[in-house]
Amino acid sequence: MSRETPWSAEIPLERAQRPRLWWEIAIVLGLSLGASAVYSIVEIVARATDTTPLADQTAQVNPSQSTREWLDFTYQFLGNLFPLFAVALVIFLLWQRERSGFRRIGFDLTRPLPDLGGGMLLFLAIGIPGILFYALGRVVGVTVQVQASPLDTHWWTIPILVFAALRAGLQEEVIIVGYLFTRLRQLGWGKWTIIVSAALLRGSYHLYQGFGPFVGNAIMGVVFGWCYTRWGRVMPLVVAHVVIDIVSFVGYPLAVALWPHIFA
Repeated sequence: MSRETPWSAEIPLERAQRPRLWWEIAIVLGLSLGASAVYSIVEIVARATDTTPLADQTAQVNPSQSTREWLDFTYQFLGNLFPLFAVALVIFLLWQRERSGFRRIGFDLTRPLPDLGGGMLLFLAIGIPGILFYALGRVVGVTVQVQASPLDTHWWTIPILVFAALRAGLQEEVIIVGYLFTRLRQLGWGKWTIIVSAALLRGSYHLYQGFGPFVGNAIMGVVFGWCYTRWGRVMPLVVAHVVIDIVSFVGYPLAVALWPHIFA
């Protein structure tokens, strides 16, 4: 993967063209993770001002949606399906006559082995320390108990959790990195301004889990953003994110059983 990437080749637009792009970014974020960030900020304010300490509060990531099994499955499936339309939207918006939206952000299968290798390397570098950082936050008392998956399972629970991990990986990496980095580059922003701003946005929509996950996800955003500016490809980031979430979601019941004082 060379230093010259499609991202670094993006040419800033003329000043007269930029207001329309700002409106586009605002609409995309308002329909997707920007809205999640606003709700998450409100949630952390509510949690911080509650009489119950953060360490004694709980946040559910993939909660049951109904006591009736078929409704639970339906709600969870649809809840993970419809956010993917925002992912499709940004790919459509990035489409150019000579280059598809997929190719423009490196979200394709043209380099399967390097993408897989890069993704697994990021998983080892970010995923495992991230779990340890969460455990530290629980011990210190700045992170709420995050219930990553329901403890009572059905035959479809693991497939739905994998689907949720795929949705999160696509949603965050394609929108926050692939789309947002490209648009901010076109607006004339510098590399590190983009990386830090996107990382803070990534951390903000995890604030509902406490201040520890905010810091951890912001650090993850810096690393992922730097890798994207180096590689010019979103695919390794998606691979890493999906693997991290699958391990977190599917492994949650095991973590509760082994370390109940931290995870339960």
